[in-house]
Amino acid sequence: MSASQPPQPADVPTLLVKIFGKDRPGLTAGLFDTLAAYSVDVVDIEQVVTRGRIVLCALVTQPPTGMEGDLRATVHSWAESMKMQAEIISGIGDNLPRGLGRSHVTVLGHPLTSESTASIAASITATGGNIDRIFRLAKYPVTAVEFAVSGTETEPLRTALAIEAAKLGVDVAVVAAGLHRRAQRLVVMDVDSTLIQDEVIELFAAHAGCENEVAEVTAAAMRGELDFEQSLHARVKLLAGLDASVVDKVRSEVRLTPGARTLIRTLKRLGYQVGVVSGGFTQVTDDLRERLGLDFAQANTLEIVDGRLTGRVTGEIVDRAGKARLLRRFAAEAGVPLEQTVAIGDGANDLDMLNAAGLGVAFNAKPVVREAAHTAVNVPFLDTVLYLLGITREEVEAAETHTDTD
Repeated sequence: MSASQPPQPADVPTLLVKIFGKDRPGLTAGLFDTLAAYSVDVVDIEQVVTRGRIVLCALVTQPPTGMEGDLRATVHSWAESMKMQAEIISGIGDNLPRGLGRSHVTVLGHPLTSESTASIAASITATGGNIDRIFRLAKYPVTAVEFAVSGTETEPLRTALAIEAAKLGVDVAVVAAGLHRRAQRLVVMDVDSTLIQDEVIELFAAHAGCENEVAEVTAAAMRGELDFEQSLHARVKLLAGLDASVVDKVRSEVRLTPGARTLIRTLKRLGYQVGVVSGGFTQVTDDLRERLGLDFAQANTLEIVDGRLTGRVTGEIVDRAGKARLLRRFAAEAGVPLEQTVAIGDGANDLDMLNAAGLGVAFNAKPVVREAAHTAVNVPFLDTVLYLLGITREEVEAAETHTDTD
């Protein structure tokens, strides 16, 4: 260091001033007003409030020679007057640098138990990671907390925590830290049993009186036991002869998954683009696109001739590979890098899309899908996906309030 350069925080004595007790307005201002009399500089600040109790930490430079004792006495006196406790620790410099490799680990529990929290924390440590910070994202409809982790790479951390999460029955998502997390993003969802609670073809089949036969084929296809295109043609063939007026009836019967509308409205409010891809039918997805304000929608199309369903589909088939192609196409049209995309689905025909996306989320999915996806959500609320993106419940509620007042 040259004589003209001032000492850097790493080189100078510092004091860690810690205040804790019952929270009330004015504590932060009061502490720093007290410290201001001693010409100290602020190096770092951290404040946490939990159930009305505050922990306020201020890392400051050491005061001029001969004034440290007076500073300590004054801070303790001020804290006592506020019915708070104070602790002051001498040291050198700033916090230790964080280790290379940084990730955000989001844990969802319904409820989140002490046992699962301990196991997740131990698994992070076992991979060589250090937990730098923890904060709560939401307390309902699930408890969601986020760990800021450094010192280990994202992929091995994700693998280790996925294994642990499966044992514990909690949902864990691991994403790399960085500016990209706040960049413009694209979210693409499956429709049947993801965006909506129903299987659309089964709704059509109920009007044709063949729901049992269709349901059996659908279940086998979702388990990956049948080729999707073959199963699609077999199921649609059973609908031949249905009056086209059934389309409006099916649209009215579709039930959105709890949290679906909140998920989409919040994402749109935050500047995300949102789309759906479906092995179902445009006769329903086009209606959902209009109702929900989606940016993209693609599905198969039921052929209708002379006012009746022919039992055939027209155009390019949207199957497992097709969903991944559409994700890439939507991303290109949206101007969003593929690594900035999020895909959500529940069935085997969603796997290529989930793996192609920057973050693939298995939503109440079949076991084969849960095991292959980046992360899984196993609670019946679609808006919990927001927490995996680092969006807090308070931000969701603020977006909802803003939307309602527009």
